Amino acid sequence: MVGRVAVIGAGPGGLVVARWLLSQGFEPTIFEQTSRLGGQWSGLPGHSGVWPSMHTNTSRVLTAFSDLDPLDDAVFPSSRSILDYLENYAQLFGLVPRIRFGTSVEHIGRDATGWVVSHADGDESFERVVVATGRFQAPAIPAVPGLDTFAGSAGATSTYHYRDSAQYRNQRVLVAGCAVSALEIAADLAQQGAARVVVTQRRQRYVLPKFAAGVPSDHRIFTRYGTLATEQLPAPEVDRQLREIVVEAGGSPEQYGAPTPDPSLFKAGVTLNQQYLPLVAEGRISVRPWMTSVSGTTVAFADGHAEDFDAIMFGTGFELRLPFLSNEVQAILDLDAVHLDADRYTFHPDLPGLAFMGMWDQSGGYFVPMELQARWIAYTWGGTIPATNPADRKLAIDVYRSRRGMPQKTRMNLAALTFARAAGVEPHLDSWPELRRGLLFGPLAPSSFRLEGPDALPDAPARFARDAAAFGAITSNDFTAREARYWSLLSAAHTMHAI
Repeated sequence: MVGRVAVIGAGPGGLVVARWLLSQGFEPTIFEQTSRLGGQWSGLPGHSGVWPSMHTNTSRVLTAFSDLDPLDDAVFPSSRSILDYLENYAQLFGLVPRIRFGTSVEHIGRDATGWVVSHADGDESFERVVVATGRFQAPAIPAVPGLDTFAGSAGATSTYHYRDSAQYRNQRVLVAGCAVSALEIAADLAQQGAARVVVTQRRQRYVLPKFAAGVPSDHRIFTRYGTLATEQLPAPEVDRQLREIVVEAGGSPEQYGAPTPDPSLFKAGVTLNQQYLPLVAEGRISVRPWMTSVSGTTVAFADGHAEDFDAIMFGTGFELRLPFLSNEVQAILDLDAVHLDADRYTFHPDLPGLAFMGMWDQSGGYFVPMELQARWIAYTWGGTIPATNPADRKLAIDVYRSRRGMPQKTRMNLAALTFARAAGVEPHLDSWPELRRGLLFGPLAPSSFRLEGPDALPDAPARFARDAAAFGAITSNDFTAREARYWSLLSAAHTMHAI
């Protein structure tokens, strides 16, 4: 059993943690319930919320791992391209023979010597377990009075089950929600022949176009500077700066005829989407406040309006479900539909040998922070870096528990730097003066986390310079006026903290 690790799930999280566990001398076995690797990117109905024509809403630079460059020149690759990428990654590191396809894990619990993983073929003992099943598999359908009476011909379902627009042609469709899947599918339907598309939402989010002024928006908003600002500047100033970036890139929703969002971007939220607001402006998508009731084919809204629909689709998030964990483990984690107690979403001090991958709810792409989380797990278990003190882990969990009930969405850059620091691979700005602007205001490219620390690569500086410069001369150390203004505020705050 020595060195054996069970990895549950062969999606991006399972594959990348298996790659880094191998590098530390462990023997991972990957359990995958379906016939294909890729997780959400497999596109398998019932196991994936990715539809065949979907493209990423994260740029290719940030939808990749540090050992393998993107395979596609498209700025926002297709879902098929991402699946090809993951298959190539698995081949590159010899992971495919380690995957048990068609093996659904039924139970994970502890015994006197370690961990027991139960499946249809029996029980197996492992020294350690990594749960990498993801948190986007159980759609959350909110309670709406009368929803069970909906009699529209195309039914009520979740956007998770959407595959194409064909069945909705000439149909009246209500899309509930304002997050990525809701807006992507509403835009797809409006452009592919639905008779009418209405979006109902509890609050209007800001909508950031995927591409603005020649730059992918995730390069602008998920930056290292943004993390440093969050740590050192007052929250209202960080809120103001983020809203400024978003509104400069794509305007504010009310300019397109959508409702006016809360002046605070933190309260309103933000979604990346290229077509939604222009389609609202063209009258091809209508927006209503949240629905209050359903009766037959009629839906009533909070503004008193009522309308008939043929279909309702809910893009209203997901519940966190890990039913295969033993009752003991679930109790220690205090697991519910939203929360899981763990130090930085990864370790619990009372569950040695157990780790989690990708269990936080995030704005932005998961590939970069998941690789950093995988390295933290592998380096900790392999002894490359010291394990966090159990008392510090408990303190981190206490801090997390104090925020239960508050909005839990985490920005990609905050998650990435959290894991990079834990793994000891966050580069020091003073060590890279020629890359300073790119490291601060450019993309959080995976190459930037191979500059220093364990597994640093000699070609990482050149690769990061290429990644940062792909959409402009970001590696020039001449800040733009806005960057200079932001950096001045941050430098002043840092000086005050030092005093």
